[in-house]
Amino acid sequence: MFEKLFTKIANRVAHVAGMPPTFAACVLIVVVWALSGPFFGFSDTWQLVINTGTTIVTFLMVFLIQNTQNRDSAAIQAKLDELIRVSRAHNTFIGIEHLTETEVEEIRTKCEAAAKRHDKKIAEAAAKKAVAAKRDAKKKATV
Repeated sequence: MFEKLFTKIANRVAHVAGMPPTFAACVLIVVVWALSGPFFGFSDTWQLVINTGTTIVTFLMVFLIQNTQNRDSAAIQAKLDELIRVSRAHNTFIGIEHLTETEVEEIRTKCEAAAKRHDKKIAEAAAKKAVAAKRDAKKKATV
């Protein structure tokens, strides 16, 4: 129950925090605070108000936004895993997000090399096809 409530609150806060009116409200708060400086004599308390407020908001937002991003990332990973599972792709890629950074980098390097080999084969086949077509065109022109 707590997890569902937290998820609901985190989603809502992350959504509202990213909206233009929220940004405008924050700018307005800072402007009002800055304009009130002369009234409070630019005191230490006046500075402490904005410092404390922004620190608390930042501290809480980091956890809420991280939670939201973790869930989004896990959902995207599950969707990608399902696409891999139902396609002709290698099922061995499912779950690689649990490997170390070095292991993932090694797989990525191998995938890039395989893609380059595949691209080279495609380019060679296209070149052979073009040469054959040109040769056929010359034969037809001479006949």
